[in-house]
Amino acid sequence: MPVEIRELQITTVVQDTSVQTPGSASSGSPSNQDKIIEACVEQVLEILKQKNER
Repeated sequence: MPVEIRELQITTVVQDTSVQTPGSASSGSPSNQDKIIEACVEQVLEILKQKNER
């Protein structure tokens, strides 16, 4: 008898990495964050486009 999953719950923990000690290497500069956000938005829109084409 197959098992059917009707609901999936995903839990995440988000930490604020903007509070850093002075002199530490910050990989999330504002311009870098903008590029990352833009790339994520493009990927999400592409996935939605592919999903709607089915």
